[in-house]
Amino acid sequence: MRTVILAGGLGSRLGEETHVRPKPMVEIGGMPILWHIMKIYSSAGFNDFIICLGYKGYVIKEFFANYMLHTADVTIDLRRGNGMEVHCTRNEPWRVTLVETGAETMTGGRLAAVRSYLEPDEPFCFTYGDGVADIDIADLVRFHKEGGRRATVTSVTPPGRFGALEADGDKITAFREKPAGDGGRINGGFFVADTSVLDLVDGPETVWENGPLERLATMGDLSGYRHEGFWHPMDTLRDKLHLDALWQEGNAPWKRW
Repeated sequence: MRTVILAGGLGSRLGEETHVRPKPMVEIGGMPILWHIMKIYSSAGFNDFIICLGYKGYVIKEFFANYMLHTADVTIDLRRGNGMEVHCTRNEPWRVTLVETGAETMTGGRLAAVRSYLEPDEPFCFTYGDGVADIDIADLVRFHKEGGRRATVTSVTPPGRFGALEADGDKITAFREKPAGDGGRINGGFFVADTSVLDLVDGPETVWENGPLERLATMGDLSGYRHEGFWHPMDTLRDKLHLDALWQEGNAPWKRW
């Protein structure tokens, strides 16, 4: 089964981080968040990836083109015409297809642009290039297949961002550090879908979340997979620093490998 990752967005809320590279290439623990997302899927046995490129897509192409150089121990002998000897590689068992889907293309349009790389009679996974979770991908796929609907969306509870105060008049009676959201569940970004859902995409300007997803729900063709564990987006610099701190502390819940 193939996994599509939407990696073409601008990521403007990350400021200077995305001035020189696309958002999925912003690093957590010294590796792009895109790599972390791929590792989540790979740990469940999903190793065939299709990456939808857009803004500064060449940075992602160069990363994978030079992946061995990034991860291997090498000797470069300048005396012999710059020859390179590879001593030890830590390559992943991945097949990665990098597709230029347009700098201005919306999420639905990006999915439709890679349709020719998908197996027509096989469902596919897809997600965004800016969020991590300790989700069981194999269980998500099983849930989708057993549900019999055309698409499955993972629902999550958003993390709290600010400490909450409880008060009685001017007296604080309780404080909760960054509690979870108000109980409402949101789109967590880990999908499984049949290729037929791409028939609902009208063109490059189609936003997956506003058009096709709403229509699938109206038609009763959308399942919801509840993920109760860790989930966190990387929307802001604050998010990036939080995820990086978890990794550096050895406390990254999404690290299932």
